[in-house]
Amino acid sequence: MFRSMRRKRQQLAHEEAVEILRAGTSGVLALAGDDGYPYAVPMSYVYADGKLYFHSARAGHKVDAVARSPKASFCVIAQDDVLPERFTTLFRSVIAFGTIRVLEDEAEKRAAIELLARRYSPNESAESVDAEIGSFWNALCLLELTIEHLTGKEAKELMMARS
Repeated sequence: MFRSMRRKRQQLAHEEAVEILRAGTSGVLALAGDDGYPYAVPMSYVYADGKLYFHSARAGHKVDAVARSPKASFCVIAQDDVLPERFTTLFRSVIAFGTIRVLEDEAEKRAAIELLARRYSPNESAESVDAEIGSFWNALCLLELTIEHLTGKEAKELMMARS
C-alpha cells in the first residue's frame, strides 16, 4: 500500500526514525483540505507507542479535514544543514503515514494532554499542569495519529560519515 523508498541506501533504520519522532518538538501535519487542496500545518506533538498526539481548537480547517478523511501524514525534519559550497544539505527527516482521529473519550483526551504537558513542561508540578489543563479543557480538541508506515532518510554524506 505504501511506496518503498527509492533511495534505499539513505533509508534510516526503523529505530532511528522513531528516535527522531521522540526527540522532535514540531513537524508538519498534512491532511486532505478544502476543495481537494492539500492542507499542511505546522504542529507541536508528542510521540508515544506508535502514535502521535496533537492539540487543536475544536473547530477549524484542521478538524474539518480530519472529519472529511482520516488519512494523514506527518513530517519531522531533525537536521537541515545547508552546505552552499557543495550545493546540498545534510538532512535527516522522517515521514509518518497513518490514520488520524479526534479523541472523544475523556480518559483518552486526558492521557494525551498529559503526555503533551510532560513533553513541553517537564518541570512543572502536577498541580500546575492540572490548573493549566483545567483552564482550557472545554475548548480543547486532541488528535491521535496512529502510524501505519514510517520512513526516515538522511543525506548520503551523513551515512558515509557514520560508516
